[in-house]
Amino acid sequence: MPEDQHDSAFRSFSQQAAHYFVRPHAAPPDESVRSPAAWHGDTMRKQEDLWHMRLDDAEIEELDRALAEIEDRGVPIEAVDRTNLPLPRLSKRIAAWRDELLRGRGFIVVSGLPVESWGEERSGLAFWGLGHHLGVPGAQNPQNELLGHVRDYGEQSDSPNVRLYRTTSNIRFHCDAADVVGLLCLQKARKGGQSRIASSVAIWNAIFEEDPESARLLFQPIDHDLRGEHPPGHPGFIQLQPSCFGPDGVLRTFYHSEYFRSVSRLPAVGPLPPERKKLLDRYDELGASPEFHLDMWLEPGDMQFISNHTIVHARTEYDDDPDPARKRHLLRLWLSLESDRARHSSPDA
Repeated sequence: MPEDQHDSAFRSFSQQAAHYFVRPHAAPPDESVRSPAAWHGDTMRKQEDLWHMRLDDAEIEELDRALAEIEDRGVPIEAVDRTNLPLPRLSKRIAAWRDELLRGRGFIVVSGLPVESWGEERSGLAFWGLGHHLGVPGAQNPQNELLGHVRDYGEQSDSPNVRLYRTTSNIRFHCDAADVVGLLCLQKARKGGQSRIASSVAIWNAIFEEDPESARLLFQPIDHDLRGEHPPGHPGFIQLQPSCFGPDGVLRTFYHSEYFRSVSRLPAVGPLPPERKKLLDRYDELGASPEFHLDMWLEPGDMQFISNHTIVHARTEYDDDPDPARKRHLLRLWLSLESDRARHSSPDA
């Protein structure tokens, strides 16, 4: 699908990944990157009013009316898009959210969605519709799951092919293969489970200032474990370049600590080179530092949107409530954003 085209209500897993990994690259920067996306957690904790906002009553009413019309017409969620869910008031505000994700700090939190009164199905429909006004939703795995359910499925967390979001385990810093990942909190955990984010730009700057050669390793191919999501006969991993620095001066990074490490289990790959392990360890160490990361305890009705180009995200381990109705439950959305990346691409990139 051509960039910025809305002929389909969603992108397939492969279409979305192809869009995400079109990242213009000229050459690694030879100095620290100056950008609004190069923020530090200790600063953001003092500036919550800049990134945390709330839907007002008029915006909720507009969304409620649009949802009622969709429900009355019996439109299935996979056919809902911004053309049949018009939100003239909210769409103006969403344009500012998009700009913040593309060119600003790279994350926002929006509170106020009435999930407790609307219930899971209607809240999911609202989240999907808002996603369409922000960008183009896409599938989150080869099975074309569109609206992911982040909760504990009781799966074995130490299995090499498990998706850790389906467990209660800690999840290391990573990015998803979409421009933006959104989370809607339906029910929080009894204890723990906070969302932890950090600026991949700020982390790269810190590594560069300590050890420029180590930082430049992020511009070389790294083996990435596919965790069983590959066709028969495939070696089970791919090589990709984590960081790209475009002519537009934007540092875009795809990082996945778990998958960059677990790939060493595959016979075709073997143990990680010492310099790569050192880089991954330092990257995770910086992200875990309160100087760099920002923790968020999402409450029911909170929506978090983060850029997978300039933000890495993680999650702390959590304990669930024994009552099944009160177990931690979030909805997840992957989005491709309408972007001006292409016009900044180098003709030789």
